[in-house]
Amino acid sequence: MKNIRIKRALLSVSDKTGIAELAKVLQEFDCEIISTGGTKKVLEKAGIKVTDIQKVTGNPEAFGGRMKTISFNIESALLFDREKDEEEAKNLNIEPIDMVVCNLYPFAKVKESGVDFEALIENIDIGGPTMVRAAAKNFKYVATITDASDYNAIIKELQENNGRLSYETRFMLMRKAFNHTADYDALISTSMDEQAGERSLRLAFKDGKKLRYGENSHQKGYFYKENNSENSLYDMKVLHGKELSYNNIGDIQSAVDSVRNLKRFGCAVIKHNNPCGLAEGDNQRKVFEDAWAGDPISAFGSIIAFNKPVDLETVEFLNLNNENKMLRKFVEVVIAPKYSYEALEYLQFHKNLRVIEFDPQNSKQKFEVKYLSGSLLLQDCDNKLYEKIENVTEKQIDIDLKKDLIEFGIKAMRQVKSNSIIIVRELSDKTYKLLGMGAGQPNRLVSTKLAIDKARENLTNEYEVSKSAGQQSAIQQDLEEYIKEKLGKALLISDAFFPFADNVELAAEAGIKTIIQPGGSIRDKKVINKCNELGIAMVFTGIRHFKH
Repeated sequence: MKNIRIKRALLSVSDKTGIAELAKVLQEFDCEIISTGGTKKVLEKAGIKVTDIQKVTGNPEAFGGRMKTISFNIESALLFDREKDEEEAKNLNIEPIDMVVCNLYPFAKVKESGVDFEALIENIDIGGPTMVRAAAKNFKYVATITDASDYNAIIKELQENNGRLSYETRFMLMRKAFNHTADYDALISTSMDEQAGERSLRLAFKDGKKLRYGENSHQKGYFYKENNSENSLYDMKVLHGKELSYNNIGDIQSAVDSVRNLKRFGCAVIKHNNPCGLAEGDNQRKVFEDAWAGDPISAFGSIIAFNKPVDLETVEFLNLNNENKMLRKFVEVVIAPKYSYEALEYLQFHKNLRVIEFDPQNSKQKFEVKYLSGSLLLQDCDNKLYEKIENVTEKQIDIDLKKDLIEFGIKAMRQVKSNSIIIVRELSDKTYKLLGMGAGQPNRLVSTKLAIDKARENLTNEYEVSKSAGQQSAIQQDLEEYIKEKLGKALLISDAFFPFADNVELAAEAGIKTIIQPGGSIRDKKVINKCNELGIAMVFTGIRHFKH
């Protein structure tokens, strides 16, 4: 458990970043530096005295460099127990090595460059993993460095402790070493399977962070970061507020996914992984208001995401500092790429509100997985909007004119749990807004009904506000006329085809005049005929968007 003095170190690295600086510090404490080929040249060029590996192994580097470090002398110098085996080591003339610095052949980089199979094989390191594993196993006496980003911390500790490293540091380095070799071997094995035309999968995650609990209070929950992942959600900055929960993190992912592909100012209001409000427009404050208005009741305790930096005027909509607490809008999390100083200061009025800095543009997953009973499902991410935008009914829409609204609607629908039906509209200021949503129903007709009911509820609220404000459009119409007029200009979008015409009948009764769906049912003709009969325009997109 004690500190050990680094008297002999073996340095053999592919990535030579910072290796000379580390070696210089080791040499300051009279550490003997042993090295191989390319590393030896770099060290000698930096004026560092180096013992050639061949003097330790007693054998030449051979077979084009395939044999360098593998030897009884090297592995024994790393592996023998400094207490139990000391006498035997002396009898065998084995002098201990106290540190190994090795980061293995760059197999991943070489693979990414597209080299041929033979070149790939030549970049499978054998000697490196052997001595790394030997040193890591004997971490009680040996330090194993596999990550150049650790050099500075190691240098600092050596300088502060007269050339010694602590047990805690050696244990940390040991764990990193075994993770390093495990990831290295996993990449080689999956790459060789790929060469054989097979697909295997090995996933590696680190830094497991225990959460207060899982989805429910009786479940344990953890949050991990994928190895070598750039722009991981794990690295989001929590600028303010209490600890994130398991459910918060899942909703945050849904929130950033809901806004990341929106072109203008976008805002999503997420509840239970579904966008109960979503809007896109040219004024961020109004976009927030319109997204909130999609379902003000469900917005209570929601997750709010923005796709662009947030200013004070936008977040003041939450009314957080109102003396009347009943007028304050309670939300769990706010996410944005950046906040103005004033906006962040304002959000801190709510001591528990989690304020997250994360750019939705960085939310790019390689694939989606579901862990099942002793098995795993994997699929590509759903990144395609449509195959076509095709009028299929007698009544037709101007596709060029409606294309942006259609795309907004598909992006919204794609985030809603199946069976998914949504209704979207364009406001007079060119803002696009989610008006109604039906999610997660086993019966598509029920989803359609729920979307229509929510749209009617929102339009009723809008009508009452307009009427009380004395707006002519509301005064000259009764409520039903108002709702049918607005729904007549909206789009109803389905994530999958309509198996029967009953959805069309329900939509028509509500006043819907345009339906967007993928098509592909054996009953498409009957559905189209019903649209023709009821004067509804139907557009096929050719792409289904289930989200289970």
